[in-house]
Amino acid sequence: MDQARASVFDLSPAEKLQLVEDLWDDLAATPADVPVHDWQLRELECRKDNLRRKPSSTPRLGDVTQCIRDPYGHSSTIAMLND
Repeated sequence: MDQARASVFDLSPAEKLQLVEDLWDDLAATPADVPVHDWQLRELECRKDNLRRKPSSTPRLGDVTQCIRDPYGHSSTIAMLND
């Protein structure tokens, strides 16, 4: 088992990304089989309730995209998302 595990860590970055993508696709093929913890369900319900009560609390897609693409992580961009 250790030999197989070590081989995963010896993969190139591109091979590791492909492995992760393949695993994700496999999990996504049967979402009902993926375990979801109670705390995750509670968090999802909390976020949905917050969105229903205060729809403006959700950042706009353009703001999120700008924050992700900001190569310097300017605090002004991040602050915009927290407003």
